Amino acid sequence: MLRHLTTTILGQRLRSAVGGDVLRRMYHERVVDHYNNPRNVGSFDKNDPNVGTGLVGAPACGDVMKLQIRVDEESGKIVDACFKTFGCGSAIASSSVATEWVKGKPMEEVLSIKNTEIAKHLSLPPVKLHCSMLAEDAIKAAVKDYEAKRSKSNGSQDAEPLGKAADA
Repeated sequence: MLRHLTTTILGQRLRSAVGGDVLRRMYHERVVDHYNNPRNVGSFDKNDPNVGTGLVGAPACGDVMKLQIRVDEESGKIVDACFKTFGCGSAIASSSVATEWVKGKPMEEVLSIKNTEIAKHLSLPPVKLHCSMLAEDAIKAAVKDYEAKRSKSNGSQDAEPLGKAADA
């Protein structure tokens, strides 16, 4: 009888703890907003030469973040960004903020975005700082991937005429 009563009471507390009020008290309103209404969720074709893909993860907590950027070749600015994240609310919010912040900026400028800025904007507690670190790492990885594609395509364009001349 006592076990049944305890389970019933604890079960109701647990159900109410999962409700929105507790979530709002535990997380800053910006985290809740970006978690409930994430911006720029999706993905681009990773084989597109104008797309850079950053895939990063945190083995300690299991968060995995994929952030992609689409770059305008002429201006060098990021014209679009998207993400897919498997993780906690702070990881999803950090990804969402990162995609908003990189849009419309030159690649050199987005490399200066620091995890501390994302963490401060979202008011992340110390135990969730790794989420903002993942977002910073994902931005850097996406830029690196894009630059690697560019150098590879520039290298293959230079080498292509030589290959054709050798075949002749």
